[in-house]
Parts: sequence; structure tokens; C-alpha cells
Amino acid sequence: MTAPHLEAPLDEALGQARAVADAVLFEGYVLYPYRASSAKNRMRWQFGVLVPPARTAGNGEHAEQRTDILLEPRSGDRLDAELRFLHVRRRTVERLEPDGSYTEVPELELPDRVLVPWDEGHEERIRLHAPLAELTGEQAHTRNVTFDLPPGTEHEPVLDGNGRMLGRLVRRRGRLSGEIRPYVEQLSGPYRLSRLTVTVRNTVDAPPPAHGGSRDDALPHSMIGAHLLLAVEGGRFLSMTDPPEWARPAVAGLRNENTWPVLAGPADREDVVLSSPIILEDHPALADESPGPLYDATEIDEILSLRTAALTDHEKREARGTDARAAEVIDLVDTMPEAVRERLHGAIRGLREVTGEEDGTAGPGGPGGPAAPSAAPAAGLPLPEGSGHPWWDPQQDPEAADAPTTVSIDGEAVGEGSRVVLAPGFRRTDAQDAFLRGCRATVEAVVADLDGEVHLAVVLDDDPGNDIRRQQGRFLYFKPDEVTPLREEEP
Repeated sequence: MTAPHLEAPLDEALGQARAVADAVLFEGYVLYPYRASSAKNRMRWQFGVLVPPARTAGNGEHAEQRTDILLEPRSGDRLDAELRFLHVRRRTVERLEPDGSYTEVPELELPDRVLVPWDEGHEERIRLHAPLAELTGEQAHTRNVTFDLPPGTEHEPVLDGNGRMLGRLVRRRGRLSGEIRPYVEQLSGPYRLSRLTVTVRNTVDAPPPAHGGSRDDALPHSMIGAHLLLAVEGGRFLSMTDPPEWARPAVAGLRNENTWPVLAGPADREDVVLSSPIILEDHPALADESPGPLYDATEIDEILSLRTAALTDHEKREARGTDARAAEVIDLVDTMPEAVRERLHGAIRGLREVTGEEDGTAGPGGPGGPAAPSAAPAAGLPLPEGSGHPWWDPQQDPEAADAPTTVSIDGEAVGEGSRVVLAPGFRRTDAQDAFLRGCRATVEAVVADLDGEVHLAVVLDDDPGNDIRRQQGRFLYFKPDEVTPLREEEP
């Protein structure tokens, strides 16, 4: 079921949402140094993988994702939904023999590239269009969209520069079927508010392998990087992360599974949502400095571009033969103007007083005013507002004068130079805390925020970058009840 042509402004907003989805969800599609032979490229497809129901056991993946989002409907509203994902096409390389037969080979040399086996990702889009009034009650199931992508094999001839046949590429795809189930329920209460639920499920009948099988075996039958674009014409969605006060109880009752919906498109629009397996903020946008998709989420664009430019000619040939997207990265870096390369060196998103006197905050990074990034390298997404210079220094911040120099923990005075063991509580939402629990650290300062709460600025004892962190003020912050004094006799 395909949606009709949308009005230009909505098309533009959806286009911006697609660009963000490509930048974030397709990161990791092919990693630097962009060659199939690289160890980094042997474990891919890390986000939004929906596997066949029979393949969910033991591999940490799921067969479906559910999106819950609130909307304020208007009479005659329509929902446009677009499911986007990658479908794996397993590519092998065959050499043409003198007798006309083909032999599978590990690589095939060409003047400009080296062709190697590889799992390509082919983008698929499944669309749904329906009036909201038809997505309620018993009739909602009539608007479910099912799709079936049959298995198949494709052959692409490989020619040399003179047009002579050297071999062929063989691409095999597995069967992939699924469904999109939309449902709208009007919520009780004084406000005219509805909950939109869209469930995406992999339904392919792939029996479990006899000996358990591997995640790699399930990928040809899986949706990779699955995400939804939702648009409602005539109504508006409510933010999940910053809803109006009256809607917070309703937001608390939403159930999102393996996905997270945020408002997308320009900041003045509330009719487009990107539901992503990665947690984003509302209205994410690409940085103006970003030259294009580089696909490696673990690197900074400037460093990645310089490293890519330094690849040998043979490495670039192998990268070009690995994947079309990798070839685009190589061409992008090789032809990047110097002015564009210089823009990657840094960007300041906003300037403000470090003490926060103008906007009533102690600092731009968290409790007590942690370090604010200075001229941070441009990446796929812009830095938060308020990132500025200079680095925050607790010894030079006038607000820090109100903080005590020590705090009492378990009967001991803890202050600058004290050694502690980190014990962050489960109330915190930072996933990094799971790795920090039990680590030893040294207290650099005792600081207080504008609410009068005291925090300890610390650096890890076994962090090899301690000198740089101290120089730049890049500390970790914990409340006094999240650390315990380290006694020297402790092993």
C-alpha cells in the first residue's frame, strides 16, 4: 500500500528525517578502513535488527518493534507511515574460466578496484497511508500492511577496461516477509488525545537451524536498521522527551519496545516523527560541517577523513570493490576541497558566560557545571546548545566558592586528593555507570550546583589520559552517597 504524493512542505520535512536516519542508523554499515578484509567489518548490522521469530533465541535480537506516540488529532487526519530497512544481499565473486564456466574466487582484480565477497545492504521502503478514523476499533486490522520479498539470485557481469568479460558478481537474497500494524486509541480524560501504536514484525517462516545456527545465518531473512517515519496531516504529535505538563501522565503510560520516537524535521513542525532503535533528541539535524555520510560511528569526521586520505592506492581499490557506499566515501575524501576539510576542524554552536549568570545554570554540562566542549570537531549531529570555551575549571568558577572543601562520607573527610571507590546508584541513567561501579578514582574538587547539592569531581586512577582530563577539566561527577572512601589496606 503506497501513500499518494504528499504536499511539498511535508515532503521536505520527511526528507530531513530520512537524512538523519541515514546518518545515524546506517552508521556502522561499513567501517574504516572500508575494506571487507578488515576485522572491524566482520561484525556488522548492530542497530534495529528484526530477525525471524524462530531465530530470536540466544542471539539477543528481536522479531518486532513497537512504537507508541501521542497525538492530538483533527477531523479528517491521515497517517502516512514509511518503514525503512536494509535487506541483506550476500555477494560472491566468480571468475570466468577459458571453457566458459565460472569459479568462485576470494577476489577479482580490476584496474580501479578489487572485488571481494561482501554482504550488501539494499534499502527497502514499505509505505502505509490511511485516515486515522479507519485505524480505530475492529476495523483497524483492515489497514494492516503485509509484504513479502521473495528469495532470488542476480548476476552482474564484470568487465575489464576494454569490455572483455572477466567474471561476474552473484547476489543472493533470502525471503523476507513482515507486517505493519497501526492502531489509534482515544484516551480518556479532559483532553482530546489519542495514542498511535505502530507495530512492525518480521513474519518470515524460517525454521530454527538444527544445531542452533548463528546470527549470520539469520541476517538474509532480517530487517536491518529498521525504523519508521510517521507523518500526520492535520494534527500534531506530542514530544516523548519534553511533553506538556498535562500530558506527562499519558506519556508515562506509553510502551515503546526496541525503538524510540522523537519529533523530526524542522524545529517548528510537530507533524513528523522518526521512530528509531537509537535514542535521539527531538528535531535531530545534521551538522552543516558534515561533508557526507562516512558510516563509521566510532570516529570523528576530521580524523576519519584524514585517515581515509592516507590509505594506500591498493587499500582504496579494495575499499571501492567492497561496497558502493565505501567507494562513495573514498571519492568524497579524495575530492574534498580544502575549505571543506578545514571546516571539520571545529565548530562552536553557541557562546555564553561560563558562570551561567545569564541563563541561570551553573554550567553547560550537568551538575555543578562540568566541562563544556570547546570548538569540538564536527560530527554527524550538532553539539548541544551552550557548548563553548573556555574549559570549566572548578578553581576559577566564582560559583564554586560556595561549595565546601570537603564532605563527610562514612565518618571520613573527603576532598581534593582523596581516593574513593565509585558506587553509582541505579537511579542514574548513564549506561557507563555499569562499567564504573567498583573503580578507584581521585577527587579533584568538591562543587555545588545552584540547588545547593554537592558533587565530587573525580578522575579514574587507571585512566591513561588523566593529565589531559585534569588540564581540560573533563571530570566525572558523583554525589557523595555514590562513592566510598578508599582505605589503603583494601586490596
